[in-house]
Amino acid sequence: FMPRTVALHLLDAVINHKQLLDDALVQTPSFGALEQRDRALAQQITRTVLRHLGEINFIISSFLDKPMGKKGLGALNIMRIGLAQLLMLEIADHAAVDTSVDLCRGGDLAPYRKLVNAILRRAQREGAALLAAQDIAQLNTPAWLWQSWVTAYGEDTARAIAGQHLIEAPLDITPKGELAQWADELKAELMPTGTLRLHGHKGPITELPGFAEGAWWVQDIAASLPARLLGDVRDLDVIDLCAAPGGKTMELAAA
Repeated sequence: FMPRTVALHLLDAVINHKQLLDDALVQTPSFGALEQRDRALAQQITRTVLRHLGEINFIISSFLDKPMGKKGLGALNIMRIGLAQLLMLEIADHAAVDTSVDLCRGGDLAPYRKLVNAILRRAQREGAALLAAQDIAQLNTPAWLWQSWVTAYGEDTARAIAGQHLIEAPLDITPKGELAQWADELKAELMPTGTLRLHGHKGPITELPGFAEGAWWVQDIAASLPARLLGDVRDLDVIDLCAAPGGKTMELAAA
């Protein structure tokens, strides 16, 4: 269960110590020590917990008689890891429960084994139905942020924004040329902007076809627009200021 152990460390850094996830990924040695496949799983579990934290916390609070308190913060994150696997990820129920209970072996977490098992077993039976009756969009959004969105945009748009936050971000790629070829090679969607979009990509980007030879680069679709707005730049001088990490520079050079 090594990836789950690392996910537990990451959640402790983000939730309990208020670190940014990107910083926690860099500063957690156990994450860097994982094999690529295990690293992907640890990151997937962590991101899923954070993305669905409102739902997960609602389930836990519904099943607990009283709050866990400071001593139970580690066990609380273990429950979150188990619930994310049970209710949001396609992981077998027995694996989600057993690996979570195993995280309570030894040390200060040992007394929580039975409680973690009981909460996850109950969630296995009742969790999906309980969530189906809730306002998921609002549940996963902090109250102050939800109210700000509703005030600024109206409830329908606020709900649409919250819904988008539950979707794993796609991978946008800008090729130097030969769009159709790379769309086929990468099994990507060709976007109206002339960039490519990969949905649900899990493996290392460096292993995708074309990466090693620099045939394309990762660039958010919105970031690809400014260079295109300049039109035909052939034989022109372009002053490229404050443009790290270089995606727009690559676009201009390719054009």
